[in-house]
Amino acid sequence: MTEKPRTGHEVIADHLRTLDASPGVYRMLNAASEVLYVGKARNLKARVSSYARPTGHSLRIQRMIAETCSMMFLTTRTEVEALLLEQNLIKQLKPRYNVLMRDDKSFPNILIGKEHPFPQIKKHRGAKKEKGSYFGPFASAGAVNRTLNQLQKVFLLRNCSDPMFESRTRPCLQFQIKRCSAPCVGRISEVEYAGLVADAERFLSGKSTTVQADLAKAMAEASAAMEFERAAALRDRIRALTAVQSAQGINPRGVTEADVIALHLDHGQACVQVFFIRANQSWGNRDFYPRTGSGAEEPEILEAFLTQFYDDKDPPRLILLSHPVENPDLVTQALSDRAGRKVELAVPLRGEKAELVENAARNARESLARRMAEGATQNRLLQGLAEAFGLDGPPQRIEIYDNAHIQGSDPVGGMVVAGPEGFVKSQYRKFNIRSEAGANSDDFGMMKEVLSRRFDRLLKEDPDRRTEAWPDLLLIDGGAGQVSAVAEILAEMGVDDIPVVGVAKGIDRDAGKEEFHRPGEAPFALQRNDPVLYFIQRLRDEAHRWANGFHRAKRAKAVGATPLDEIPGVGAARKRALLAHFGSAKAVARAALPDLMAVDGISEAMAETVYNFFHRD
Repeated sequence: MTEKPRTGHEVIADHLRTLDASPGVYRMLNAASEVLYVGKARNLKARVSSYARPTGHSLRIQRMIAETCSMMFLTTRTEVEALLLEQNLIKQLKPRYNVLMRDDKSFPNILIGKEHPFPQIKKHRGAKKEKGSYFGPFASAGAVNRTLNQLQKVFLLRNCSDPMFESRTRPCLQFQIKRCSAPCVGRISEVEYAGLVADAERFLSGKSTTVQADLAKAMAEASAAMEFERAAALRDRIRALTAVQSAQGINPRGVTEADVIALHLDHGQACVQVFFIRANQSWGNRDFYPRTGSGAEEPEILEAFLTQFYDDKDPPRLILLSHPVENPDLVTQALSDRAGRKVELAVPLRGEKAELVENAARNARESLARRMAEGATQNRLLQGLAEAFGLDGPPQRIEIYDNAHIQGSDPVGGMVVAGPEGFVKSQYRKFNIRSEAGANSDDFGMMKEVLSRRFDRLLKEDPDRRTEAWPDLLLIDGGAGQVSAVAEILAEMGVDDIPVVGVAKGIDRDAGKEEFHRPGEAPFALQRNDPVLYFIQRLRDEAHRWANGFHRAKRAKAVGATPLDEIPGVGAARKRALLAHFGSAKAVARAALPDLMAVDGISEAMAETVYNFFHRD
């Protein structure tokens, strides 16, 4: 008879003999060696000894201790290192009893480049590798686009790419609608354009009043000199600047730079609202819904959120909070080290800062209420889906697949994911069809390729199905043939226990008359007004949108491609030079070696490379 593994306080107490007072990180594991919890400690021995006591724990900690069969330890030099290591492990391992921030997307910035005599203003996301002035973060791409739209009216900076700039011979539409000063064709000098750039940077740095005063003075001077057209243009710029300021929403006078972070907790569900204040302007807000670790309280949730949120972002000088965190000194030091300067955490109780926090808290409260209401509706739909398809329970992860091609050209596949919280866009995937199935317009073959690649990867990364990456239901856009193809490939891979349902258009390919196909069973339909039917249609339409969008992007890229893209050493600049000189890729292919050498930027060696590429035979 197999002896039941020991768990709980006794197992934890056994580890105390090998621990000392070093700072570090500990992991609690269950009988299946799954990580239940990751924690940090200034003194590992003291921290772990608190778990060895049988009393004095919250219900959440009691459950965690009862499941613990073993522990793992890593010592660090400082407690700050332990904090950072703890949060990295939490994001990597996703333990059940830890607080986990689930949305980790980067935030967009506005970039004014510095590598061109006439800098471009544009949206930027990701690593700040390009030389220039960065302003942000903004809460969303929409917030950036709205601000850029107004800034172009005010400062007339170009938004075209460098190749577009170099190829212009006359002003584009942006100049005609008074959103660009047309530096590409010399309508403004480099010195004057530099003045516009300086004004834009001053505005984005919070010095909007001086910019507005300068514009008003220039308008008055133009009017006095009877340059009424110029005065009218300056008036339009002042109006656009006023529109930018009014569109920013809350514009605090006493807070130049801060992130306002408020938490609302209700029945174990949490919403964290983050407002970005930069240059005395609100640059938008974003809500987050961290997993609360089976009953964590506000101080623990906020501390975990802060360390995970700023793991790959520069924190501002001031962070205003709705609740204190568990270890404010430790978090402050970690964030200051991350920023390379002092970062302050504050929980304001009165004044303008307290009003900012209250506004964020109200948004968090309202956002969580909406999400909980939507979640209840979503759960009812998932329960209805389980009943319609005879599933064991409401699916937690649904994967929906679709293919897109035009008579075999540019074939692609797409996968979208949905669950209790709606569509999970971070889990969407795209597939370039590599097999002959795409060229032959073989929908069955394309679906088999997509599913093979998807589950090959799953089996390599998580053969024991310990993570949430495994689906509970597969929805396929297609009928009996597609379902049979999918069932066949899943059976070959040994994962035939995952339910597969094909969604076919049905009679007259009319929405509302869909038929559903399952392996080895007769097709069936749902009532035309059934909410579950509408839900399935939304899932299928989202997969269709995702696959078609990828297909269009791939087709557009193929249209713009030329044989020059395949020549080693020919990048964007040389490609532009060759096309500008000869007019087309076909003319480049026919050119003699001396003609190629006559092109600016094409050396003798590169001319030989280009010539040999087109004359390999």
